[in-house]
Amino acid sequence: MESYPNQIKLSLADIWSIFEMIFAMKSHENEEIDLEGGKLDKERDKTARSNRVIKIQNQALLSGLAYCISSCSMILVNKFVLSSYDFNAGISLMLYQNLISVIIVSVLSFLGIISTEPLTWRLIKVWLPVNVIFVGMLITSLFSLKYINIAMVTVLKNVTNVITALGEMYLFSKHHDSRVWAALFLMIISAISGGITDMSFHAVGYAWQFINCFLTASYSLTLRRVMDTAKQVTRSGNLNEFSMVLLNNTLSLPLGIILIYVFNEVEYLSKTPLLRLPVFWLVMTLSGFLGLAISFTSMWFLHQTGATTYSLVGSLNKIPLSIASILLFKVPTNLENSASIFFGLLAGVFFEKAKMQERS
Repeated sequence: MESYPNQIKLSLADIWSIFEMIFAMKSHENEEIDLEGGKLDKERDKTARSNRVIKIQNQALLSGLAYCISSCSMILVNKFVLSSYDFNAGISLMLYQNLISVIIVSVLSFLGIISTEPLTWRLIKVWLPVNVIFVGMLITSLFSLKYINIAMVTVLKNVTNVITALGEMYLFSKHHDSRVWAALFLMIISAISGGITDMSFHAVGYAWQFINCFLTASYSLTLRRVMDTAKQVTRSGNLNEFSMVLLNNTLSLPLGIILIYVFNEVEYLSKTPLLRLPVFWLVMTLSGFLGLAISFTSMWFLHQTGATTYSLVGSLNKIPLSIASILLFKVPTNLENSASIFFGLLAGVFFEKAKMQERS
């Protein structure tokens, strides 16, 4: 009988020790689970970071491709309308494209998808002078594109950079380094040699293109100053790209209508059978959508990358565009002209790199 209580005590001690062992094992398991959970959280963080990097890279690549495709397609479609259809109303084409842009931007702004500044009379008065240059730039570009092949237009556009650099030097006292001037010199040589060896040379087209270069340079030189003034008369104190697209295209409509009568395109439009072709209207409408797509994709690409990448890609984009235009429109060319075009395109890339180094 005396041993019975002792057995009970031993049993209780054993039971208590068993509970201690179980508690210790449980706490050890919890520590392992916490450690594993920490590892899992770290792995999830790594995966999320890697997915974020992949997403950003894909956004930059996708926006760059969209910008390149839209800009190339716009020029090719315009060339097709003006040359292949032999459409002799470039101002009307510009007017129709700008009308499409105004409609789409206005609808998107009304739905709240994008934000635009209201077109006040004060803003219109400030913006009107630069808009006149903008309209002239678009019209002369279409006039030259009708007579000159795209590859040569691309090379001749390099003259714009020369005029802009000289304008910056005399108007804003901005000095460029030797690499920039070397690139500009190469551009001039390529433009001269390209024009001499151009087998489809057209004096009228070249005249329009050089006027376009002066207007484009004037637009870029005056735009920054006008933008600063325009921001002061807006309600928000800012002027985003959507507002500038709406402002430029809206103001171009009355001016375009006046120019249609000045250049007597009304009589041509009343007689041409092209306006009775649904396919022609489809191509014209496509060109209008592409014109607006350039504005959207360029802003998207610029936001995803930066001004440096944007400028360089825009310069490199001219190379496949020139090759595609020669093949699609069967442009007569020879070795000398092809070498001049390629030389001019490389000079454009060299110029962009020199500008980047100068800015840095």
